[in-house]
Amino acid sequence: MTSIVGVHGIGKYHYYEEAGGSAGGAAEAVRAKWNTYLHQGLTGRADGAGQYFAEIAYYAHHLHGGPPKPPRQMEAPAKLVLADWAVQLGGPFRDAAGESLTGLAHRLAEWLLTRMGPQAVRFAQDFCPEVAAYLGGGDPRVRARDAVAEVVRRRRPRVVVAHSLGSVVTYEALWAHPDLSVELLVTLGSPLGMRDVVFERLAPVPARGRGARPPGVHRWINIADKDDIAAIPAVLASCFDGVERDVSCDIDWLDFHTVRNYLRCGSANEYLKPYVT
Repeated sequence: MTSIVGVHGIGKYHYYEEAGGSAGGAAEAVRAKWNTYLHQGLTGRADGAGQYFAEIAYYAHHLHGGPPKPPRQMEAPAKLVLADWAVQLGGPFRDAAGESLTGLAHRLAEWLLTRMGPQAVRFAQDFCPEVAAYLGGGDPRVRARDAVAEVVRRRRPRVVVAHSLGSVVTYEALWAHPDLSVELLVTLGSPLGMRDVVFERLAPVPARGRGARPPGVHRWINIADKDDIAAIPAVLASCFDGVERDVSCDIDWLDFHTVRNYLRCGSANEYLKPYVT
């Protein structure tokens, strides 16, 4: 029996639709893909998939707010996330005071398109609304967090691998349920430390400018691609106590955030191999 649970990131609602509105069916579809990706990372072969993940904690249906919209057509909360994220990206967005949210959204979309192509714009269309829906509080946040906690409680994994926004949901779930125990937490492409977007809105609120490893987590390894525009900062030990190691990787400057590339690149192998069957 495998001892690893995964927690997915942004842009996974379509699995729910494809499964006919079944969260379980969506979770199983994601699990099959994650097993394939990790098999490639562990073995270097693309000839099949092992059974590495016991389950993927699925929560995307709790955050869904309709089809993705172009940045300038996003709802106000998503535009606020976009504006704050733009400042973190730096470059021409460091001095955006006084600029309208719609104008900034349009300018950021053009910059992303020029710098990294359509995939970066599609990333923004998923990232900003889902982060806004989760951190906006209320029922979506509680339901997503509890969905992750329920899988961890039922499966009792030794390892949790959390990608992207899933690392934020997992972090809060483990703090909200300190009875849950995990030997190893691996975060991939995590925006947990992103100032003015995620970090200050975490529950529990970071104390004196620093967060901390959840009490039930014994080890925390963070892995971030050097070009991942969601993992800002890439080094979580700079703002969280209890991070054992920050691992830098170079997966693809155009395909900079996908769990596919994170699991296939082998950066997590050293930490996951002791737990795979």
